Amino acid sequence: MKRSLSLLAVTLTALAAGGFWYVQSKLPQRQGEVTLANLQAPVSVRYDERGVPHIRARNETDLYRALGYVHAQDRLFQMEIMRRLARGELAEVLGPKLVPTDTLFRSLRIRDQAKLMVSRQDKQSPAWIALQAYLDGVNAWQASHPKPIEFDILGITPRPFTAEDTLSIAGYMAYSFAAAFRTEPVLTYIRDQLGPDYLKIFDLDWHPEGAVQAAPKLAAADWQSLNLLAQRSQQALFDAGIPQFEGSNAWAVAGSHTRSGMPLLAGDPHISFAVPAVWYEAELSAPGFNLYGYHQALNPFASLGHNREFGWSLTMFQNDDLDLIAEQVNPTQPNEVRINGQWQALTRSEEQIMVKGEHPVTLALRSSPHGPIVNDVLGKTASTTPIAMWWTFLESENPILDGFYEINRANTREKMRSAAAKIHAPGLNLVWANARGDIGWWAAARLPIRPEGVNPAFILDGSSAQADKLGFYPFSANPQQENPASGYIVSANAQPQSPTGMPIPGYYNPADRGQQLAHHLATDQTQWDIHNSQALQLGTTTGYGPRTLAPLLSVLREVAEGEQEKELVEQLAAWPGDYPLDSISATVFNQFLYELSRAALHDELGDLWFDTLISTRVIDAALPRLAADPDSPWWEHRGSNERGSRKDAVVQAWHNSLAHLRKTLGNDPASWQWGKAHTLTHGHPLGQQKPLDRLFNVGPFNAPGSHEVPNNFSAKIGPAPWPVTYGPSTRRLIDFADAGQSLSINPVGQSGVLFDTHYADQARDYMDGKYQRAQMGVIPAKSILHLTPEP
Repeated sequence: MKRSLSLLAVTLTALAAGGFWYVQSKLPQRQGEVTLANLQAPVSVRYDERGVPHIRARNETDLYRALGYVHAQDRLFQMEIMRRLARGELAEVLGPKLVPTDTLFRSLRIRDQAKLMVSRQDKQSPAWIALQAYLDGVNAWQASHPKPIEFDILGITPRPFTAEDTLSIAGYMAYSFAAAFRTEPVLTYIRDQLGPDYLKIFDLDWHPEGAVQAAPKLAAADWQSLNLLAQRSQQALFDAGIPQFEGSNAWAVAGSHTRSGMPLLAGDPHISFAVPAVWYEAELSAPGFNLYGYHQALNPFASLGHNREFGWSLTMFQNDDLDLIAEQVNPTQPNEVRINGQWQALTRSEEQIMVKGEHPVTLALRSSPHGPIVNDVLGKTASTTPIAMWWTFLESENPILDGFYEINRANTREKMRSAAAKIHAPGLNLVWANARGDIGWWAAARLPIRPEGVNPAFILDGSSAQADKLGFYPFSANPQQENPASGYIVSANAQPQSPTGMPIPGYYNPADRGQQLAHHLATDQTQWDIHNSQALQLGTTTGYGPRTLAPLLSVLREVAEGEQEKELVEQLAAWPGDYPLDSISATVFNQFLYELSRAALHDELGDLWFDTLISTRVIDAALPRLAADPDSPWWEHRGSNERGSRKDAVVQAWHNSLAHLRKTLGNDPASWQWGKAHTLTHGHPLGQQKPLDRLFNVGPFNAPGSHEVPNNFSAKIGPAPWPVTYGPSTRRLIDFADAGQSLSINPVGQSGVLFDTHYADQARDYMDGKYQRAQMGVIPAKSILHLTPEP
């Protein structure tokens, strides 16, 4: 027995030692000296207490090579999974479940466009040279270190990263902004199957007699196919567990309104939560260049950034740069479609999707002159009507690499304006400030010129002129502001205006969030600094809830039964529309909003179309209009002999809300606190499988805020509880009186390496609304890594 126990002890000790060695071999190296090939001179990397690298090099090429090296050791798996998503290669490592996602992304032709963009690059340009140095650093780390844990679990064989991978990720970013896949099918269905009166809540122009806006002829099988396409588009990003770009806040305040007398910049892009978080922070310093930046996977150029001279933030423009087009098929030649009065052939190609553990899947890709046929991704369930996709990302030169390289250096309004003009897709709002006292905003995108009368909110008829594009508007026509008399600029995804007055179709958010921010910034009593700006970023109030409830309160007072229900109604009547953790009214309102949506819309749409509609942005603006219109046809009971009313729907929604909350959260309304029903878990791609969720995911946390408040912790409209899906991907505050001591926070941590100190070390502070210093210059280093050239 003694021998057996001794052997067991030795075995356990060996396993523990092996496990410890295994974990340690995967961790980033943040101190000591490392030889890095192709360096021209030594580079120092000083790590601060959050694990953010502050890189100093003697030239730009070495600077970007070092950035690639340290970025890879913290985020290599994120780089791998992002390029595989964008290029339609996830099933090779995640299995057959991801074949539909790969099929969708192959159909978008992102891979082909990335290849074309690489061929267009000036190989002697500073941007291209910097990208190649960065990728060289990424590949140097990958070739010289053990694979990440995720690679071992999934059996991923490392392969070099390329410029096509970087530009493919830009395509994914553009796609994640494109709401048309979900929105155009459901709005077209409502128009053609229910009628124009049902469109009024969406505030859309409808041209029932217009020759240009004539509806394409779609059969029942087409509608089913389009619904499946909308759902596939939504599900694809969820299945991959990868951040999707959703919204954002940004504002700039002139020195006349700040305590310091210098401009102040604030920003918090709204992106789906994930582990690791989307942004990788790094300070880059070389002779003539310094920037504290926020980088996406495989991108050497910061998407957000600042230094002591200037800084910028982003919000999503949300312009409609993607059209779905129903093609008319030649009845005698099914490979031909009618374009401008002539039959033209579809082109066809084949690709193979590699599938883990199974045979490859052969994918046939077709294109019309309008663009790729996207409903082919549905395979045998696709209808016979080809649905083509026209997309600015595929139809413009889009020198986005050069654009962001220049944005990273644009310390004047003129330079920033010139750089912004090089971003064609995705559409972005660039909110900007500098130490000279300027503030500005440019909507960066190429806006297509559509024929007069065309409403791209609907699926277009490919056999008519409505699917044509007449070119692009000049950049000067894009929405913009420079040093406005108000002394501040706010960008929060609402409908912008062009200086020319031209229409800018898009899928914009309601104005409530921007109005709430502007209301505070417009006051003359406040001198803004990075301290009182924190309360503005963390605000949980807008007028959206009270505005929606106002026309319904008289009915709610009438139908409430008993003292408890009457008290809940009076609390709703007095509710200011805020979402702190302890709010009961926030919980009741959100459950009621879902039940009211279902009572009004579900009988017309059925399960699938209803689910599609409430996943779109247009539902947010539609619900307050619906609540305010007692004569809307949506209140009627479709398919029933009984005539419905708004009152009937409110009564049904109220009773269903209380029943669901009692069943889910308990009989006592005191237990219906918002923070208990509204929670955030940061999900890792591997964390969707039990028990790996306990290992890789971070959370759950009780979450304040909600959709369309400044602290935009958003969950899908639905029944309680509400898992938060997206929100502020970082919070930044920069006062140009001392830009070297700005504020920042990461939702989880700087590192994507499991068991690393910085894997989730900021997650609690982030949820508590705390900030960390984004220091610049020679910072107090927690550790220093020296990169040296080969002898």
